[in-house]
This record gives sequence, C-alpha cells and structure tokens, in this order.
Amino acid sequence: MKIAVLSPVWFPVPPTRYGGIEWIVSLLAEGLVRAGHDVTLFASGDSTTQAELVAVFDEAPSEMIGIAQYELRHALSCFERADDFDVINDHSGPLGAMLGGVVDTPVVHTVHGPLGGEPGLLYESLSKVCPEVGLISLSMNQRKPLLDLNWVANCPNALELEVYPVHPHKGDYLLFLGRMSAEKGCHRAIEVAKEAGMPLLIAGKMQDRAEKEYFEEHVRPNLGWGIEYLGEVDHSKKVDLLQNARVTLFPIEWEEPFGLVMIESMACGTPVLATRWGAVPEVIDDGRTGIIVDDYTEMPALVERAAALDPMDCRRYVEERFSSDRMVRDYEAAYEKAVEGAVAAA
Repeated sequence: MKIAVLSPVWFPVPPTRYGGIEWIVSLLAEGLVRAGHDVTLFASGDSTTQAELVAVFDEAPSEMIGIAQYELRHALSCFERADDFDVINDHSGPLGAMLGGVVDTPVVHTVHGPLGGEPGLLYESLSKVCPEVGLISLSMNQRKPLLDLNWVANCPNALELEVYPVHPHKGDYLLFLGRMSAEKGCHRAIEVAKEAGMPLLIAGKMQDRAEKEYFEEHVRPNLGWGIEYLGEVDHSKKVDLLQNARVTLFPIEWEEPFGLVMIESMACGTPVLATRWGAVPEVIDDGRTGIIVDDYTEMPALVERAAALDPMDCRRYVEERFSSDRMVRDYEAAYEKAVEGAVAAA
C-alpha cells in the first residue's frame, strides 16, 4: 500500500525534545516501512526516517508555531500529491483534515487533541463539510463529547520499547514529566511530594508565554528543599529519570486524550499515580501498574502502595497493550477500511 503520513510541521520527526505527536508519527512511519508499505513522510527536513521524506522547510519552524501560513504550505505539499497514494493519514491538525475533503484519495485524520469547547465545535463543523474524512481516536474517552463524528478506528498510542529499557528497583524520588500548565498539574505534584515527605524531580516544556507565567507563579516559588526543576530534557535523560523514580505522578485535571508519560513510565518499570481524568482508566491497569484516584489530595497516602507494585508486571502490561506492532496493525486496519469505503462509494 502506498501511504502518505502527514506530520505536524513544528518539530522534527522524531523530536529532539518536546513533541509527543512527532514521536508517534515516527514510530508509525517506521513501523509501516518495516511492514512492507511504500511510505512517504511529510515533515520538516531535519527529520530522520526510513520512509521517503518530503519537506517544505529544511528545519522545523518551531519559532513560528501556530502561524497558519507555515502549516498550510506544509499540508499542501502532501495533498497536491494525493493521487500518488492509496491513503493519506493526517496528523497535522484540523487544517489537514479540511484539505482531506477536497481530494479523491481516501484520507484518515488522527485526532490528537481533546474535543471539548472550541476544538469540539471545530470538529463538528469539519465533519459536516468533509464527512468523507475518517477520524481516528487515541482513546474511547476522547470521543465522548462527539460520539457521532465519522470515527473509523481507535488506535491508542504506543512505544518503541527497545528505547525504554526496564530498570526494576525502588527509587528515592517522585517524578513529574509534563509541560508547565495548570491542567497538567505540576503544582499539584509539588503538594503531593511535600505532604509525602519525598523529593520531587520535575522535567517539562516551558516555552510559550502561558507556560512561563504558570511556572513563575506556581512552580518557581516552591523550588528547593527537594523540589527541583530540570528543564526540558532529552530522551536519554527522560528514560534515566523514569527508570530511577519511585513513582511517576500524573495529577492531571483535564480530558487528556491519551498521556504518553504513563506508558513511558510503566515501560521503565515505574508505577504511575494518576487522577481519574481523560484516558487514564484506559491506560493504567488500576492496582496492577499504578493507582488511580478521584482527587490528587488522595495521592500522598498512596505513594508507597503504588511503589510496591511489581515493576516487571508494569513492563509486561505495556508490552501486551502498547507495542509499536500493535499500533501499526491498528492503523493498517483503519487504512484498509478507508480504502474499502472509498471503493464502495465509487
């Protein structure tokens, strides 16, 4: 099958630091190549892939993030070649989904964000204007606000497990990985660590204005006395942090569509202590690979219970549920469904 995979343009594939979507796009494109497909990846020129790479920009224009002109030029480079492919899988965002409605080639669009509020209204409109574009969710919870959209598959995220080696031992600090925002909950992780009387290491993106303001107000005043911010770390450092933490804290308060940090942590053998929001109950096996609570204030009393969970069981669970082979098979089935639907409609 000739497959076009359209990545967001803002970060290289795979990303050097921040870029959860780009990690998934990389894993998917490489897996599709290994499965014998003819894959063309549309991404920035500083990307690395075994697929054919097509780039409008030599380097990812990260400093221009959100400017539609850059996003449109990138997306058009894919859709103007639509006839070259059997199917196009767009990961670039709603603009790519909209362009999918003007080509004859079957298009599936992976929804990487939540569907509440304005994003939900946008996707409702897109489904009316471009009803032939099939949508792929990352979790069933992600669909809840808009169950009647043109969902064609649910393809949970995955990991390249070889680059997340397990390290089964009981670490001496708690860990928070995530961008600096109230919804991700770094300030809640700090409260948990203080009440539990444990050190907390924090790593995550702090680039845009809102993230910097949040950090200055809610995180910086609490640094010291065992609470340390490491900045945005590379993959090697992230794995080291995950391997050596006692528990990873995931105190979100938003409808997160998936949450890669959870499976990254469990793959390394570190249980996760998380709040019951978004896809958390679909990702963590409560009582086996982590503990799920209704309110983050319950977390301090449950740190040691979470830490007592079997690290190798955490690893086995991720191998069972979140391998790259499983994700590639899911996407292959979605592509076949889209192609069959297009043939039936012709």
